[in-house]
Amino acid sequence: MEHPPAVAEKVFGDRLDRAARYVDHLATSGVDRGLIGPRETDRLWDRHVLNCAVVAELVPDGAKVVDVGSGAGLPGIPLALARPDLRIVLVEPLARRVEWLGEIIDDLGLSLTVERGRAEENAIRRRWEGADVVTARAVAPLARLAGWSLPLLRIGGRLLAVKGASAPDEISRDVAEVRRLGGGPPTIERCGVGVVDPPSTVVSVERESRPTGRPRRRRS
Repeated sequence: MEHPPAVAEKVFGDRLDRAARYVDHLATSGVDRGLIGPRETDRLWDRHVLNCAVVAELVPDGAKVVDVGSGAGLPGIPLALARPDLRIVLVEPLARRVEWLGEIIDDLGLSLTVERGRAEENAIRRRWEGADVVTARAVAPLARLAGWSLPLLRIGGRLLAVKGASAPDEISRDVAEVRRLGGGPPTIERCGVGVVDPPSTVVSVERESRPTGRPRRRRS
């Protein structure tokens, strides 16, 4: 198992041992069951776990968080490890991933809910609407993600989407659509300055209102 970097203790505190077990699960059963690519095992701490955990800087105390398209539990599980005050549900459509997430949560002793489904489904929206924060990582382009996520948020709640270098281009392309969907102007936040290199890039969108029109279909 990869040894935790020194900054991991600062991020996870007395839950560092559980964070290390999570990384071990990602590197073993996560790879075996297709949730993590085998080439990622040497950079799980910096590129995946710490990169997600530092998003906690943007999450209010005691927030209700819905993590959409959770996959291998990113960013939901690192957030839960770093911030035990948060109430987090992991939403994931694939049964094999839901099964794996349940096993990992049980092993780590975390109080998380795993919900099989898609964020855009009416049943999911009815159960989990009114969230303070919706998180996502590598799920969909910004406009589509906003269409799925903003209805889950209370007015004043925020979508926090972990993105890469394409974030400015996505914002420029999708800002009008995000506004139509009830979101405020998307902004870019840098999380984990001095902790992860480079810092995590997060696109933040506040839900300001109800949608003013249907999402536009993208041409294939």
